[in-house]
Amino acid sequence: MTMTTLVTGGAGFLGSHLCDRLIADGNEVLCVDNLYTGSKDNIRHLLDHKHFELLRHNIWLPLHVEVDRIYNLACPASPVHYQNDPVATIKTSVLGSINMLGLAKRRKARILQASTSEVYGDPQVHPQAEDYWGHVNTAGPRACYDEGKRCAETLFFDYHRQNKVDIRVIRIFNTYGPRMHPNDGRVVSNFIVQALQGEPLTLYGDGLQTRSFCYVDDLIEGMLRMMSQDDEIGPINLGNPAEFTIRELAEMVLRLTGSKSKIVFLTLPQDDPLQRRPDISKANSVLQWTPTVELDDGLQRTIAYFRKVLSK
Repeated sequence: MTMTTLVTGGAGFLGSHLCDRLIADGNEVLCVDNLYTGSKDNIRHLLDHKHFELLRHNIWLPLHVEVDRIYNLACPASPVHYQNDPVATIKTSVLGSINMLGLAKRRKARILQASTSEVYGDPQVHPQAEDYWGHVNTAGPRACYDEGKRCAETLFFDYHRQNKVDIRVIRIFNTYGPRMHPNDGRVVSNFIVQALQGEPLTLYGDGLQTRSFCYVDDLIEGMLRMMSQDDEIGPINLGNPAEFTIRELAEMVLRLTGSKSKIVFLTLPQDDPLQRRPDISKANSVLQWTPTVELDDGLQRTIAYFRKVLSK
């Protein structure tokens, strides 16, 4: 039997890759996006597919559709975008989750929440495992995203306990790949675009803060495995545990692009985490999932994408 799957934020970076996989796996896909940060270009190749439909809609508002599964990915995910309209960001996480959970309750549909490593804030525990409660500034400039996602998780678990909604919750760590927005302010896209355009690579602080970078194909595989199993509702971390300093990333991008750009250092933004690395032992054991794409390889694929985008 063909399954009808709703993807909120389906025209975004991760959402569009998820739509591709779901279509390839034989699903009917309803992509819902208000195109605030998503783009029709990400899904243009799917618009004429008989099993794909795009609905322009803001999930702050209720949605009445007939679906079997729901992936809730809608929310600006880069600091540039989510801080541009912080009230809209938190409304998307909170009101959007309430509406999607209500739909899942009515339809008896399994629903996945794309949560984030940002729920751990600027962590005092390293690496971050799912039982760590986090260190988040509730009044800071990142709180609209961090606390919005934390509240969304609370809603998911309360709907599960109170209404028996069939939930799955993943916490996504830094993910990169083709279809990232060139101006989204995330470090991988920033460095690649700056390098390709011959501009200085901007590092914040001393560049020794660390991140772990997961290639998009690996992330989508983990997301699908989470939804297809019946034993664990989460939360489960999905990310690549290989840890790099931001300076190491900058030097790698310069090497792979052949750019002569210089590196410049700027002031570290408020509440920017100094360390970020997932403990994925739970994903290993429950989902039999581990990332397979090395950073060097994933960056080469992403650089090739941005070369095409910037040449248009």
